[in-house]
Amino acid sequence: MVELRQAAVTLGGRTLWDQLDLTLARGEFLAVLGPNGVGKTTLLKVLLGLVPLSAGTVRVNGEPPRRGNPTLGYIPQQQAFDRQLPIRARDLVRFGVDGHRWGVGLRSGTARRRVREVMDAVGATAYADAPVGLLSGGEQQRLRIAQALLGDPTVLLCDEPLLALDLASQQAVTRLIDERRRSAGTPVVFVTHEVNPVLPYVDRILYLVRGKWAIGPPPEILTSARLTDLYGIAVDVIKVRDRYIVVSADDELATEPGGHAHHGPGHRH
Repeated sequence: MVELRQAAVTLGGRTLWDQLDLTLARGEFLAVLGPNGVGKTTLLKVLLGLVPLSAGTVRVNGEPPRRGNPTLGYIPQQQAFDRQLPIRARDLVRFGVDGHRWGVGLRSGTARRRVREVMDAVGATAYADAPVGLLSGGEQQRLRIAQALLGDPTVLLCDEPLLALDLASQQAVTRLIDERRRSAGTPVVFVTHEVNPVLPYVDRILYLVRGKWAIGPPPEILTSARLTDLYGIAVDVIKVRDRYIVVSADDELATEPGGHAHHGPGHRH
């Protein structure tokens, strides 16, 4: 349902990733990991038709990407709304029908019914008439998921949807996304800094580091040898119960696939 062949993106004279081969199957959950600035969000923008490839090919549902593709659902990073924003929760979700960038274009009665259906699906009906600015981060993110589901997408793209959420909200949001992919067979591309909250759901990991990449099941990618090769520095991966912790004495590890700990003089966090 998503296919990239020998794909590359170069921005500002810098190659973010090159010769990327990726095929995403129906119902698959792909986590995209790596430090800041390596092109994780750019990958989503390529699939959304917002950034062209510098080389190679990309297909989404068998077609080249295009802006406003109604077969894609997109969940952005969690950003709090202004507390004074007067928009109701149901109005925010409805933007996915008649005021959102996708412009699904449903008739008024159909749109209201569809909004009710998706809000019920994500457990947001109880606060449908509440001002969005007064809702918690987890409640607001449920609305973004509802908005992404309005067009009944065949592929779901998630850009750091767990940022700034507490653990309970992270778990609730991840379960909602997983329920969608299981019930409808919707593949998920999930960009994240922190893999541990989604690890129970992940089928494969795409790990991007400074133009290099690796893809495979979590036990294959989250190893000391694999990450040492990707980063080009000594990296230790420690598994504690069901959590991964990545440890390095070098500041090159700018972000965490599980939880990072820099060790060495002056570098303990």
